[in-house]
Formats: sequence, structure tokens, C-alpha cells
Amino acid sequence: MKQDLDDYDLLLLRELQRDGHQTIKELSQKVNLSVSPVFERIRKLEREGYIQGYVAVLDAEKLDCGFMVFCYIKMKQHTQENAVQLMSAVQDIPEIVECFNISGDYDFLLKIYVKNMKQYQEFVMRILGDIPAIGSLNSSFVLGEVKNSHALPV
Repeated sequence: MKQDLDDYDLLLLRELQRDGHQTIKELSQKVNLSVSPVFERIRKLEREGYIQGYVAVLDAEKLDCGFMVFCYIKMKQHTQENAVQLMSAVQDIPEIVECFNISGDYDFLLKIYVKNMKQYQEFVMRILGDIPAIGSLNSSFVLGEVKNSHALPV
């Protein structure tokens, strides 16, 4: 579907990824179009699903949840019921900010934010330990962040 986008659309997408807080007027100056066409193009990009929403990127350290963990999950048994149970359970757990169904040695990869190692240990016992579909897990603790970009290569 990317072939349906012209250079102006791609430039708008790049600009909105860089700073989604820009006004239509600011965007129109950057892409060298008047306000009305920019407004219509953005609405079209939203309607067609290229733009799925707008968010503020928060500082996890300042919010006291800067301990990031990648948790690899193996299901007890590969059944539809277990997969649905696990995918449903993670939706309601705020510490889990991303969940991917993956290939390889593990079935799912979770990105988790908590305050510290002690809180993660409690999280594993209290929250993940109560999900019957989980057979085992393996955790990797983030020592430092090298790159953090939400921007897609458009």
C-alpha cells in the first residue's frame, strides 16, 4: 500500500513521527503545501490506517519504572487455548508494554517496565506465575539503552 503514498505523504509521516505535536500550520511550512491540503492529507492518512494514533513518549526513569526487562516465555503446551489465554492475560497487565508472538526457542517476548529487580521478582511470582499457560520464562535485563526510536523507516 506504500505505493499509494506520494512524496508529500511520506514527508508528513516522517515529520509526525519526529514530532506529533506539530500544528497543521507548522507542518504545512515544512512540506511546502498550504494548510488545507496538509489537513486533508493527514485526515486521509489517519482514515486509511497509516497513522494509528498519537502518544506522548514518557521518561520511565522519572516515573520510577526505569528497570526494563525482556522476558521470553515458553507455553506449557502449544494449544490454541493456551495461546489465547496468554495473549488475553497480557492485555490487562500495565507493566507489560509490548508483547510479541515469536519464532524460535520461545513463544512470546514481553517488554516489561518495573521499578527495580526486587519489583521484577515480585512481578514474576505474583503476576506471571499466575498465568497457567506459561511453562517457563527467561529474563534479560537492560543494562543500557543504545537507541530508542519509535520511527519507522518511511
